[in-house]
Amino acid sequence: MKIPEMRNATLQSIHFAHRNLSTAFVDFRALATHFATQLKLCNPPNPTSLTRAQVIHAQIITSGFTPRGYILGSLINAYSKHRRVKYARQLFDEMPQPDIVASTTMVSAYCNLGNLKESRRIFDEIPVHARDVVCYNSMITGYNHNGDGTGAIRLFWEMLHDSVRPDHFSYSGVLSALSLIAHDSRQCYQLHCGMVKSGMGHSTSVLNSLISLYVKCACSASVVSSSLLGEARKLFDEMEKKDELTLTTMITGYARNNDLVSARQVFDSATEKPVAVWNAMISGYVHHGLYLEAFELFRRMNVEGTLHDDYTYTNVLGACANSGLFRLGREIHARILRKEVKGKVRLSSSVSNALVTLYYKCSKIHEARRIFEEMPVKDIISWNSILSGYATAGQVLDAKDLFSRMPEKNHLTWAIMIAAYAQNGLGEEGVRLLNQMRHEGFQPCDYSYAGAATACSNLGALDQGRQLHSQVIRLGYESSISLGNALITMYGRCGTVEDAHLIFTTTPSVDSVSWNAMIAAFGHHGHGVQALELFEQMLEVGILPDRIAFLTILTACSHAGFVHQGRSYFDLMQKYQIYPGEDHYARMIDLFCRAGKFSEAEELIDSMPFEPKAPILEAMLAGCRIHGNLDLGIKVAEKLLNLIPQNDGTYILLSNIYAAAGQWNDVARVRALMRDRGVKKEPACSWIDVENMVHVFLVDDTSHPEVQAVYDYLKQLGPRLRELGYIPDTKYVLHDMESEQKEYSLSTHSEKLAVAYGLLKLPVGATIRVFKNLRICGDCHNAIKYISKLTQRVIIVRDVKRFHHFKNGECSCGDFW
Repeated sequence: MKIPEMRNATLQSIHFAHRNLSTAFVDFRALATHFATQLKLCNPPNPTSLTRAQVIHAQIITSGFTPRGYILGSLINAYSKHRRVKYARQLFDEMPQPDIVASTTMVSAYCNLGNLKESRRIFDEIPVHARDVVCYNSMITGYNHNGDGTGAIRLFWEMLHDSVRPDHFSYSGVLSALSLIAHDSRQCYQLHCGMVKSGMGHSTSVLNSLISLYVKCACSASVVSSSLLGEARKLFDEMEKKDELTLTTMITGYARNNDLVSARQVFDSATEKPVAVWNAMISGYVHHGLYLEAFELFRRMNVEGTLHDDYTYTNVLGACANSGLFRLGREIHARILRKEVKGKVRLSSSVSNALVTLYYKCSKIHEARRIFEEMPVKDIISWNSILSGYATAGQVLDAKDLFSRMPEKNHLTWAIMIAAYAQNGLGEEGVRLLNQMRHEGFQPCDYSYAGAATACSNLGALDQGRQLHSQVIRLGYESSISLGNALITMYGRCGTVEDAHLIFTTTPSVDSVSWNAMIAAFGHHGHGVQALELFEQMLEVGILPDRIAFLTILTACSHAGFVHQGRSYFDLMQKYQIYPGEDHYARMIDLFCRAGKFSEAEELIDSMPFEPKAPILEAMLAGCRIHGNLDLGIKVAEKLLNLIPQNDGTYILLSNIYAAAGQWNDVARVRALMRDRGVKKEPACSWIDVENMVHVFLVDDTSHPEVQAVYDYLKQLGPRLRELGYIPDTKYVLHDMESEQKEYSLSTHSEKLAVAYGLLKLPVGATIRVFKNLRICGDCHNAIKYISKLTQRVIIVRDVKRFHHFKNGECSCGDFW
């Protein structure tokens, strides 16, 4: 028998023990009794038991004693319990005929390491007649712990076939196995019947497993039976003795099935409520957004003297973070710190992680970082939490620095960083990071692809988005709701609303975000009727609209000019107990002012429960520009200049209003005011993707290498466009100059240059897709209509507000924009 590697201190003790043994133990029977007694002290495992077992093993070797049976099995068990499976296997292999105890020990050891293949090989080597119920139970438990419910169930049926009578551990194991797969209600009933026939119907552990099975099956989307939760409740009511697991399983089951009333009935019926039962009920409330009810239970725990644990704190801190109740969250933080000082509680990693999340979600990123830095032990959840904080705060450079210093990364880490780039205007970096993720050996998950799809939508990179979509299909992620929503948005923002609708209609399951994304896509593309129809369909199928849903439908009404419908939806918000926010009012003001209904807009502003701020006043000023309402425009602009003096949009709109009225002195005055205040106009730029390269054009561009060819092409188009009826609208030129100069100035606008470049470079018949950082110019809008008619091409322009689909001389916006 080979000697395991020992530490120096252990070897010294071996020599010392050997001298004593040579004089004290000459009778091998006495030696066997001595070693057996010593090995008993190694159970249950503790920090010193492994060293004790190694010393005993060394004494056995040096004494010349040949261990068999119980002693050898005890050594194998000691090594296995301490995950020294290599030593245990060495002893096991030297046994001429391993007994059932040693074999079962090795089966459990390999299962605990996650090596089911080797565990099953040892199990199969045990003769069928020698296998007992403990051996089967060990293998079934191993399958369960490694997530292989199917393997556990198959072994249970083998056990019955081999005439081995299951005990309550067997039934608990197979019930747990079935709950892992939870796809066949018939098996639930079959095992229930088998359990009753076997006489196990009074075992609390078996009944708990059966209740858990019914509950999990009832929560499974693949099970259609509606009676499973009722079966669980029937078992629950018939149980004479209900323990902590019984109560928590039943409460959790009801909560997962959206029946919080029944969950609360179970909770209230418990005469004794351990902390886990309180946590289960609080967790149910938190997951359903019923934060006030969760906080009330938290308060009652204090009143009734039930001590909070880590799970209690993480739940209520999560509720504070999600509901924005920072002050309450900080009070709970203070309570935790007071208890920590008194030694009643130690700030665990899970509670610290919840605190980091609370502070960053409440816009306190510096405090979140301080808590993170003070954590004695930081796990991957800690790092991901603070990384999410920086991403949410838009501090991408800090997030990037933290990402580079993380000791380990998981799929969520990459997904957070990709989303951070995508949502903060760094889409190219986001797509690049997805490729780097693959290069470093990580298979991107659906959340990573969702972030990359968002990056493509912000860039308008349709070809890259389609490539991502093909990868998603190849990897089988089509059923992911979050990824499906990102693809709907991506196709919508890249100008192919038909593809967005195809994703929406073919995704296996959709949520409220999916509906909102599709309604928004229809609205941004000017398909107001389809947007309204989809919103009504959403209500018909029972999806409750949230504040985002109303925001999207009001936006759709604004883009389409549906004043009556918009007012109706605005009033409908009260029915769903949703109070209009500033953004909802801004959409309504935009709708009224675009339609020229300034009196209605002013009445709505007067009825608001708060003073109008910049978004509402900007919507009104834009309407004044459209309809040339000079007097009201000046009043609104003065308010905006006081509220947001550094915003260039106000100066530009006011200049437009003055220019349209021919008041060039006032235009000059506004420009001088901009200079004095150091306000710079954001330069207009447009871009187009040609052969996987983005080409950017500025106003009066001279930097693009092929810009002269673009100017020449536009010069050739000019006379032909005039023949069709195009007349340059010089009111959009904000400089007092000669008519010819104004017309030339209009011809150098960035969107015209980008469209012309697409016509020159893209194949005949290909759709031209152009993106602009500002709103499309009125003259350019008119010119592109004529260009689409002249060239018989579909031209799609996405500006900062919406899409314009130009085809055969018409635009999808109906000239209402």
